Amino acid sequence: MFDEAIELKVPQHASSDHPKVPSKRIGVLLANLGTPDNYDYWSMRRYLSEFLSDRRVIDYSPWLWQPLLQLVILSTRPSRSGAAYKSIWNNEENESPLMTITRNQTVKIKDFMEKKYGQKIKVDFCMRYGNPSTQSKVREMVKEGCSKILFFPLYPHYAGATSATANDQFFRALMKEKWQPVIRVVEPYFEQPLYIDALAKSVEEAYAKQEIKPEVLVCSYHGVPKRYLMQGDPYHCQCQKTTRLLKERLGWKDTDIITTFQSKFGPEEWLKPYTVEEVARLVEEENKKSIAVIAPAFSSDCIETLEEINEEIKESFEEAGGEEFTYIPCLNDNNAHISALSSLIEKNLSGWID
Repeated sequence: MFDEAIELKVPQHASSDHPKVPSKRIGVLLANLGTPDNYDYWSMRRYLSEFLSDRRVIDYSPWLWQPLLQLVILSTRPSRSGAAYKSIWNNEENESPLMTITRNQTVKIKDFMEKKYGQKIKVDFCMRYGNPSTQSKVREMVKEGCSKILFFPLYPHYAGATSATANDQFFRALMKEKWQPVIRVVEPYFEQPLYIDALAKSVEEAYAKQEIKPEVLVCSYHGVPKRYLMQGDPYHCQCQKTTRLLKERLGWKDTDIITTFQSKFGPEEWLKPYTVEEVARLVEEENKKSIAVIAPAFSSDCIETLEEINEEIKESFEEAGGEEFTYIPCLNDNNAHISALSSLIEKNLSGWID
């Protein structure tokens, strides 16, 4: 996507009829959740069908789940979700904000790597659901000579429904390669000092702009069923640790910051407290009229932050009597975040680029 045509050569000492191959390079493949190609009904239906058919996301028996999904949920949900996407769509680029931001992150990381390592490293991105697909980008990297690939799921915290399914798709793509590259996977970075520092700086900058300092910072993480925690998924604990480390970095009291979970789906119990309910409770029971909300589990602003937090959750707070609601954007492609991600990449390339 970002590179010029790769020169192909016959390997040294090989016979003249040997297939031409590219020079060896190292690939860095960033992976984000995904995005529909557009917000029309059929684009949304294709995207939601792929997403909600993933057994890492919805682990109910396909015999029960698929008829409900295909015949009931996907008859109405694409229209509702499409309207939500339309409200945040990047009309200038004709794409979702997640696509725009992930591309910008990739360009900045690519520029950082090129300045230090020249053309030895190819940096690109893929999506777990939708386009550009993981398989297409793995194929492209191998074709361009990447004999080693560092795969980087852009999720600070590990969860089966995020990091694990991104890894699954990456490994499935590798299964189709005749000559598989050597691979490494970047581990979750929820406690990395540079990441925590970038979060803290974004909070400090946002608070400095407010005439009235928010009384509570709500760290709203994407939820998962509580059952996943009981089955051994570490996501809940990692989220709690990020909040604690952020509080310590800011030098705040326990009462200044809380952890909540958003985006509940389906009838079973999910991780609590639910953000949409907790922001109302803060007003009704604790008389907190000014709050800020940040979403540390998202590396890029997306439908869950730009639409859900800025509309549904904000509305719940204001209907309960809240007065000042501040959403602190995700780290996106700000310089502190790019530095943190680039540092993690360099650390994980140790031995390959030394």
